[in-house]
Amino acid sequence: QVQLVESGGGLVQSGGSLRLSCTVSGGIFSIMRMAWYRQAPGKQRELVAHITSPDSTLYADSVKGRFTISRDNAKKTVYLQMNSLEPEDTAVYYCKAEFVLKGVWGQGTQVTVSS
Repeated sequence: QVQLVESGGGLVQSGGSLRLSCTVSGGIFSIMRMAWYRQAPGKQRELVAHITSPDSTLYADSVKGRFTISRDNAKKTVYLQMNSLEPEDTAVYYCKAEFVLKGVWGQGTQVTVSS
Protein backbone atom coordinates (compact mmCIF):
# COMPACT_ATOMS: atom_id res chain seq x y z
CA GLN A 1 0.00 0.00 0.00
CA VAL A 2 1.44 3.33 -1.07
CA GLN A 3 1.31 6.15 1.46
CA LEU A 4 2.58 9.73 1.24
CA VAL A 5 3.58 12.02 4.09
CA GLU A 6 4.16 15.72 3.43
CA SER A 7 6.00 18.20 5.60
CA GLY A 8 7.52 21.66 5.44
CA GLY A 9 4.52 23.94 5.24
CA GLY A 10 4.10 26.98 7.43
CA LEU A 11 3.75 30.74 7.61
CA VAL A 12 6.20 32.93 5.72
CA GLN A 13 6.37 36.57 4.71
CA SER A 14 6.06 37.66 1.11
CA GLY A 15 9.39 37.17 -0.67
CA GLY A 16 10.39 34.35 1.61
CA SER A 17 11.10 30.68 0.93
CA LEU A 18 9.87 27.29 2.04
CA ARG A 19 10.78 23.73 1.09
CA LEU A 20 8.11 21.06 1.08
CA SER A 21 8.96 17.37 1.33
CA CYS A 22 6.88 14.31 0.50
CA THR A 23 8.13 10.88 1.49
CA VAL A 24 6.62 7.76 -0.03
CA SER A 25 6.28 4.37 1.61
CA GLY A 26 5.35 1.27 -0.33
CA GLY A 27 5.52 0.82 -4.08
CA ILE A 28 8.42 1.39 -6.44
CA PHE A 29 9.21 5.08 -6.08
CA SER A 30 11.56 5.25 -9.06
CA ILE A 31 8.78 4.52 -11.56
CA MET A 32 6.31 7.00 -10.08
CA ARG A 33 5.59 10.37 -11.55
CA MET A 34 5.46 12.68 -8.55
CA ALA A 35 3.47 15.88 -8.50
CA TRP A 36 2.63 18.81 -6.28
CA TYR A 37 -0.83 20.35 -6.41
CA ARG A 38 -2.34 23.17 -4.41
CA GLN A 39 -5.81 24.28 -3.47
CA ALA A 40 -6.60 27.77 -2.26
CA PRO A 41 -9.83 28.55 -0.40
CA GLY A 42 -12.76 28.64 -2.79
CA LYS A 43 -10.67 27.49 -5.74
CA GLN A 44 -10.13 24.23 -7.57
CA ARG A 45 -7.08 22.12 -6.94
CA GLU A 46 -4.39 22.94 -9.49
CA LEU A 47 -1.17 21.36 -10.65
CA VAL A 48 1.94 23.17 -9.45
CA ALA A 49 4.66 20.91 -10.85
CA HIS A 50 5.49 17.32 -11.64
CA ILE A 51 8.62 15.27 -12.14
CA THR A 52 9.23 11.91 -13.72
CA SER A 53 12.18 9.62 -13.31
CA PRO A 54 14.60 10.34 -14.92
CA ASP A 55 14.15 14.01 -14.16
CA SER A 56 11.74 15.54 -16.62
CA THR A 57 9.84 18.42 -15.05
CA LEU A 58 6.80 20.56 -15.80
CA TYR A 59 5.64 23.71 -14.00
CA ALA A 60 2.53 25.82 -13.90
CA ASP A 61 3.15 29.20 -15.50
CA SER A 62 2.40 30.93 -12.21
CA VAL A 63 5.38 29.32 -10.47
CA LYS A 64 7.98 29.08 -13.25
CA GLY A 65 11.27 30.58 -12.18
CA ARG A 66 10.27 30.62 -8.51
CA PHE A 67 9.57 26.97 -7.62
CA THR A 68 11.77 23.93 -8.21
CA ILE A 69 10.65 20.33 -7.98
CA SER A 70 13.23 17.61 -7.38
CA ARG A 71 13.39 14.03 -6.23
CA ASP A 72 15.71 11.69 -4.37
CA ASN A 73 14.94 8.12 -5.38
CA ALA A 74 17.18 6.68 -2.66
CA LYS A 75 15.16 8.53 0.00
CA LYS A 76 11.85 8.01 -1.83
CA THR A 77 11.22 11.70 -1.40
CA VAL A 78 10.10 14.53 -3.65
CA TYR A 79 10.74 18.17 -2.81
CA LEU A 80 9.26 21.49 -3.77
CA GLN A 81 11.57 24.45 -3.19
CA MET A 82 9.49 27.60 -3.19
CA ASN A 83 11.24 30.95 -3.47
CA SER A 84 9.95 34.51 -3.85
CA LEU A 85 6.67 33.47 -2.31
CA GLU A 86 3.65 35.68 -2.84
CA PRO A 87 0.35 35.92 -0.95
CA GLU A 88 -1.27 34.31 -4.01
CA ASP A 89 0.72 31.15 -3.24
CA THR A 90 -1.26 30.65 -0.04
CA ALA A 91 -2.94 27.24 -0.27
CA VAL A 92 -2.93 23.69 0.97
CA TYR A 93 -0.23 21.87 -0.97
CA TYR A 94 -0.75 18.22 -1.81
CA CYS A 95 1.73 15.63 -3.01
CA LYS A 96 0.54 13.01 -5.47
CA ALA A 97 2.13 9.78 -6.67
CA GLU A 98 1.06 8.56 -10.11
CA PHE A 99 1.84 5.03 -11.27
CA VAL A 100 0.24 2.20 -13.25
CA LEU A 101 -2.86 4.31 -13.94
CA LYS A 102 -3.27 5.01 -10.21
CA GLY A 103 -2.97 8.16 -8.15
CA VAL A 104 -2.34 8.40 -4.43
CA TRP A 105 -2.59 11.67 -2.52
CA GLY A 106 -0.92 12.91 0.59
CA GLN A 107 -2.83 14.60 3.39
CA GLY A 108 -1.74 18.12 2.44
CA THR A 109 0.31 20.79 4.15
CA GLN A 110 -0.72 24.40 4.65
CA VAL A 111 1.38 27.19 3.18
CA THR A 112 0.46 30.72 4.19
CA VAL A 113 2.23 33.76 2.76
CA SER A 114 1.63 37.06 4.52
CA SER A 115 1.92 40.40 2.74
